[in-house]
Amino acid sequence: MVISDPAYNHEYLPMDGDREFTNSAMKLILGPNSQPVLENRACGIQTISGTGGLRLCCEFLKKFTTDKIYISDPTWSNHKRIIEEAGLEYKYYFYWDKEEKKINIDKLIESIMNAPDNSVFLMHACAHNPTGMDPTSEQWIKIRNAMKIKQHIPLFDCAYQGFASGDLNRDAYAVRLFANSGFEMFVAQSFSKNLGLYSERCGCLTMICSSISAMERCRTQLAYITRAHVSNPPAFGAKIATLIMNTPELYYEWEENLAVMSGRIIQMRKRFYDILLQLNTPGNWKHIIEQIGPFCYTGLNEKQSIILREKFNIYLTDTGRISVTGLNENNIKYFVESFDWVVRHVK
Repeated sequence: MVISDPAYNHEYLPMDGDREFTNSAMKLILGPNSQPVLENRACGIQTISGTGGLRLCCEFLKKFTTDKIYISDPTWSNHKRIIEEAGLEYKYYFYWDKEEKKINIDKLIESIMNAPDNSVFLMHACAHNPTGMDPTSEQWIKIRNAMKIKQHIPLFDCAYQGFASGDLNRDAYAVRLFANSGFEMFVAQSFSKNLGLYSERCGCLTMICSSISAMERCRTQLAYITRAHVSNPPAFGAKIATLIMNTPELYYEWEENLAVMSGRIIQMRKRFYDILLQLNTPGNWKHIIEQIGPFCYTGLNEKQSIILREKFNIYLTDTGRISVTGLNENNIKYFVESFDWVVRHVK
């Protein structure tokens, strides 16, 4: 439908990208009835996927706001590199309790309250990478309240909207909670995973400001920075995403596909957990089914992870993180039996 359109061409997009795409992406994550959208206080800048969105945001923050960004401990390793390459510093906020294998909400809130006022906090909208453990809605409200008291600036990394729970709206809960609570904030979106547009580098950085005039000034500055970094964003992936987001039958098919994909991941998590119970594997493994998204912090230590690779040819990070998408009905039993052996024999 895109390539057969006689009006399609390969001309440059404007510096801020395809406005139809960025407006659609903005409404997808914020919601069409979001206060900032209705009040015209939000703008979208097309980016080189989510990584490009984060880098653009860092360049903007360096120029106008801060020299440090708070990131979760642990965090996606690329977050550190993006921040450092932009010339900023990062500091960790407490997130994961590796002994309990869950979020320590009290220490997380303590980290927020101890940070200087107006600090920037980089948070995962859904499917936290690498732990796979997201705050509950009640915990998100506590986080929002603490952030509000300290007047912090939220920066959301949204790489898996619809890919975590299978529901585009549910996966946008945290972003919408903050967006409708009066924050000035950023959201870096990627369409690599949820639309499979990996090589098209299709993304959007949404910025919410306190006023229309502030939004227009910020849009200009973001476009100015984009010009110096990538000149103009790529058009083809954005046109595909725009078509799907704005064509009811394609949007419905997309929702169905997301439900199937996320459902398979959830099913593999359950199979993983159920076989561990059948084998009576020592330990508490409830966190495997409490986590969400493509990644799982299994609870294995570094030594166990290395043995799992060397003895059983099962490849995972030294932190015990696996990609659940690599599991299927053909390999799940071998994987869990190997996992069980390592837990029993390697300390």
